[in-house]
Amino acid sequence: MSEEGLRGVVVCHGPLASGFIAAAEHISGVSGALTPVSNSGCDRALIEQRIAEAIGDGPAVVFVDMPSGSCMFAAMQTFRSRPAVKVVTGVNLAMLVDFVFHRQLPLAEAAERAVKAGMAAIKVP
Repeated sequence: MSEEGLRGVVVCHGPLASGFIAAAEHISGVSGALTPVSNSGCDRALIEQRIAEAIGDGPAVVFVDMPSGSCMFAAMQTFRSRPAVKVVTGVNLAMLVDFVFHRQLPLAEAAERAVKAGMAAIKVP
């Protein structure tokens, strides 16, 4: 793991990943912890390439917008060959904000914590 912590990669349909990241950076004040990947204008092989490039060489948590579809399938294909990568589906703003403040945790713990934060944020008031 780098001095800065785990890398977060946000993979979504269209421009959604960039929007999530902009909002998370605005709320947290932390920039550079998350990298957007869009499936716009590409096939599955190109999405896989974009994800692999965004992850780089270190450990990472890949946040995907939906638990099915091209983004998730591409992330899972990339994940299969990269044991230092965890994939989390159903990304939301709360989990990304929590993640940027806890990137020093071990990979599995950071992914599980992000899921719990995201789930806790879903409520019917």
